[in-house]
Amino acid sequence: MSSGINWYVIRAVSGQEKKIKSYLDNEIIRQKLDEVIPQVLIPAEKVYEMRNGKKRIREKSFFPGYILISADLSNNRALDLITNMPGVLGFLGNTSGTTKIPVPLRQAEVNRILGKVDEETQEVAAPTVQFLKGESVKVIDGPFSGFVGTVEEVFDDRKKLNVVVKIFGRNTPVELSYAQVDKES
Repeated sequence: MSSGINWYVIRAVSGQEKKIKSYLDNEIIRQKLDEVIPQVLIPAEKVYEMRNGKKRIREKSFFPGYILISADLSNNRALDLITNMPGVLGFLGNTSGTTKIPVPLRQAEVNRILGKVDEETQEVAAPTVQFLKGESVKVIDGPFSGFVGTVEEVFDDRKKLNVVVKIFGRNTPVELSYAQVDKES
């Protein structure tokens, strides 16, 4: 086994990744192993979903049942801590006889995974759609779903729009969030 800090993949009980990460983080601090295990990571993306007319953000794991960990596994205390953690099924790696030898990830794989995580955090920070006054939009969620309207006001800071929708032949102003409308094509 090579010494030095490398990235490894831990197999975990699916759905327990956050709990295991929390346990690991606490034990690393308690046992003063932060030099040997500098980072525990659950690669995840933020997913927007509509529930009861409200936009919710939740984290969805890229690899359910797996946790990434950067560690120096030549230190037996670190290896024991990881393998004996409740919910950890073992390392992803080569099987050599009865022992499972952890195989570090290649740097290209680590860069791809970490790049995807960074890309997700940048994507959430930047507004993806710009709406202009007078532009035609289609309502895709809420009680006015299916209606087409015209943008009257744009509130970028709150990510909301004032849209005039024609209901029963009358123009009706409605305040909608960006997630509730799509640009009319």
